[in-house]
Amino acid sequence: MLYIIVETFRSGTPDEVGARFKARGRLMPEDAGLQYIASWMSADGARCYQLMEAPSRSAFDGWIANWSDLVDFEVTEVKTSAEFWSSR
Repeated sequence: MLYIIVETFRSGTPDEVGARFKARGRLMPEDAGLQYIASWMSADGARCYQLMEAPSRSAFDGWIANWSDLVDFEVTEVKTSAEFWSSR
């Protein structure tokens, strides 16, 4: 399943998140089945938008826990337009 993750940085800047990412990587649990696809930053650097794949919503829980001191998360399951319209 595909998910859009909106990360809102609690400090309002990406500085602390960027420092941890550079030091420790993405911090995704290896056994969760998460796959990073792509990401985009808001122009002001206060948010990151990620496209990821996972077997279920709960697969994100460990990853979110590793960042929850710095980031608020919104996780939304999405479908491609083609998948959405083919099921209608």
